[in-house]
Amino acid sequence: MAKNFKSELVACFGQPVAENPTGEMQEAAFQKAGLAWRYLTIEVAPEDLEKAVNGARAMGWQGFNCTIPHKVAVIPLLDSLSREAELIGAVNTVRRDGDKFIGENTDGKGFLRGVRQDAKIDPKNKRVVLLGAGGAARAISTELLLAGVADLLVLNRTIDRGQAMVADLAAKTGGPIRFEPWLENHEIPATTDILVNATSIGLYPDVDAMPSIQLGNLPPHCLVCDAVFNPPETRLLAAARARNLPVLDGLSMLVYQGVTGFQLWTGQDPDEAAMKAALRTALDV
Repeated sequence: MAKNFKSELVACFGQPVAENPTGEMQEAAFQKAGLAWRYLTIEVAPEDLEKAVNGARAMGWQGFNCTIPHKVAVIPLLDSLSREAELIGAVNTVRRDGDKFIGENTDGKGFLRGVRQDAKIDPKNKRVVLLGAGGAARAISTELLLAGVADLLVLNRTIDRGQAMVADLAAKTGGPIRFEPWLENHEIPATTDILVNATSIGLYPDVDAMPSIQLGNLPPHCLVCDAVFNPPETRLLAAARARNLPVLDGLSMLVYQGVTGFQLWTGQDPDEAAMKAALRTALDV
């Protein structure tokens, strides 16, 4: 019997992307499943995104992930969006369907699963403060609203961008979402049950950066979450731990959104334990 030496390809497109360990996680899952698939981590500048997508089409790739800053910019380059990606207005995972590229979003579901499964908290009826108004913020906000939070306060420095996101999601979901400008050393309300950093502040190599907020008023039960996964222990989470607040790092969201991506690409369920172990090994945690 003739051997097949062709690997199916998927990738991550982003800038910066050197700090992204998704490939370690997905390659471990492919190997565990006995699949001849490869995951490439590729730096793609914003002005080159269209060429990268066209190249993936031409080479018959099975899909790719999009990370900062491509989650919204990639949408016009795709053939269609899943209902969820259309609602969120951002794409983090692209899958091939025949000769078409379909945009999906697994970020919000990954985050929500981490909150429920790893932090053991149901976001229903909780009061949430979320930092940021980019692609990850849109995905997380959408899933929190669909999960039935009591209040979602979005803070963002760029007022127009923050107001536009909130107005769009309020119209699409009918959920209790509102906006306030993010001020210097912003004081987070004492009524907050969950605080989420959905910005890239603190992401490698800027590991000393921390969101300009005050945590002093947070109640002891407030869960502090960071979408940044490298390093897993950001300055924000370290500050929260110093106040004995529960925390959820970005590895949780990264693993669970990756599980969904694997399923979308391959049609199979991955070995989640292998994915988590590969991530922690890659990041020395």
